[in-house]
Amino acid sequence: METALVACTVPSPRILKTKPRFRNYLFNPRLPISPNSLIGKSLPPISTRFTTAVSSPSSSTATPTSSPPESETRFESGSDKFDWYANWYPVMPICDLDKRVPHGKKVMGIDLVVWWDRNENQWKVMDDTCPHRLAPLSDGRIDQWGRLQCVYHGWCFNGSGDCKLIPQAPLDGPPVHTSKKACVAVYPSTVQHEMIWFWPNTDPKYKNIIETNKPPYIPELEDPSFTKLMANRDIPYGYDVLVENLMDPAHVPYAHYGLMRFPKPKEKIDREGGKPLEINVKKLDSKGFFSKQEWGFSNFIAPCVYRSSTDPLPEQQNEFPTPVASDKAAVSKRRLSLIFICIPVSPGRSRLIWTFPRNFGLFIDKIVPRWVFHIGQNTILDSDLHLLHVEERKILERGPENWQKACFIPTKSDANVVTFRRWFNKYSKAQVDWRGKFDPSLLPPTPPREQLFDRYWSHVENCSSCKKAHKYLKALEVILQIASVALIGVMAVTKQITMSNVARILVVVAAVLSFAASKWLSHFIYKTFHYHDYNHALV
Repeated sequence: METALVACTVPSPRILKTKPRFRNYLFNPRLPISPNSLIGKSLPPISTRFTTAVSSPSSSTATPTSSPPESETRFESGSDKFDWYANWYPVMPICDLDKRVPHGKKVMGIDLVVWWDRNENQWKVMDDTCPHRLAPLSDGRIDQWGRLQCVYHGWCFNGSGDCKLIPQAPLDGPPVHTSKKACVAVYPSTVQHEMIWFWPNTDPKYKNIIETNKPPYIPELEDPSFTKLMANRDIPYGYDVLVENLMDPAHVPYAHYGLMRFPKPKEKIDREGGKPLEINVKKLDSKGFFSKQEWGFSNFIAPCVYRSSTDPLPEQQNEFPTPVASDKAAVSKRRLSLIFICIPVSPGRSRLIWTFPRNFGLFIDKIVPRWVFHIGQNTILDSDLHLLHVEERKILERGPENWQKACFIPTKSDANVVTFRRWFNKYSKAQVDWRGKFDPSLLPPTPPREQLFDRYWSHVENCSSCKKAHKYLKALEVILQIASVALIGVMAVTKQITMSNVARILVVVAAVLSFAASKWLSHFIYKTFHYHDYNHALV
């Protein structure tokens, strides 16, 4: 498992609408986790523990089987609603942000402009709207004085959002640029774990929120003994589907068949080698949950972070007692984590930032360019992309709050997914709080397959390493084409002069090889940086 993990034109405006939904109720933690016990009943008060059970295919009630997926989950009392606007959200890895230009990003339905304020020597996150005529500031530039300039009419703003220049205002007239209406809203922001995070509330009382409330801390991302290359990609399905998919180990040998290596079971029952998985969820509350599985430990830190690691977080070590190892063994132990940051963008859209920190094989990352790792990682994302895009629409048709009524979940391998859906339903009523910016019952229309799987705009344009590699490889392709034509020209010119047969053959071979190499490189660029389909029936 460790090896595996380390490893637009818009169509017709068809809008997906949901069917009438069942009423959403809270869960009863004392009942088993089953398709009917999780969702849709009026339930008594919350207890402190619950047990996971299976669903019988012949009955609508949860009944235990010969090996029920029991859990020792502690359920924290209380029914606090999760406040989506009282949490930090990552925007982008700073390695993929260019300090020379402003960047437009959307998080929680909020249009943001991220830019480097060289006067204050820090990144700024502001509302991506010029107060003049509402043009996007992310289409602007950073002027010679380090101010953010709207290129529609030239208004300029500093890192505090204050308007510093309105070119159309007379110099001897009233200082209209000092009006509060000329200011841009600034969001609290910070850099942690080499990512920029923002707090989605511009109320002045949150200006110093970082002093009392910090983004989630992931220890291995601050440990210099770990390597931690990052990547990001915009995903054409929603936040909840993204999160549940990443915490589901059972789909890996099937949805990603042939792309990832993992230990084979002693007895294979099919080509892929699927097997029963032991997953025990230990705690669930409004802040998330954590669990133990065969290869390590998992944490969901609401709302964005999913961590799967060979080691538990420090504060959870008492929950998972492990044998005491010698100091030498502890130092030499290979440690690996998967960190997935799942960002809500809008209904049917999300953004994923991922990194796989490890304390071994550090030299590999120093030799192999970052974009090379992204080839395989993007292919893995593509291999179940269409499945999840369609699945999201089917979940919406039935109502996300009825997820476990619509799905048959009989095995313990789905324990993390079931627990996440339990959290999502109980604390957020099975939907992200968009605060009226979107109709949650509507999703964007499904584009053509090549557009759905697009890599350039979803990843390459937002990745400094892949963008640079794409640029240089395209230049190499042109050079090879020119070389091929030039060699043919040499042959034509040398017909009139003496040239040995061996030399002629070498020129012809070089021309053919240059042409073939340019065609191969063109295909490689398209498949790597633009579109790579994945057909499960042919692998």
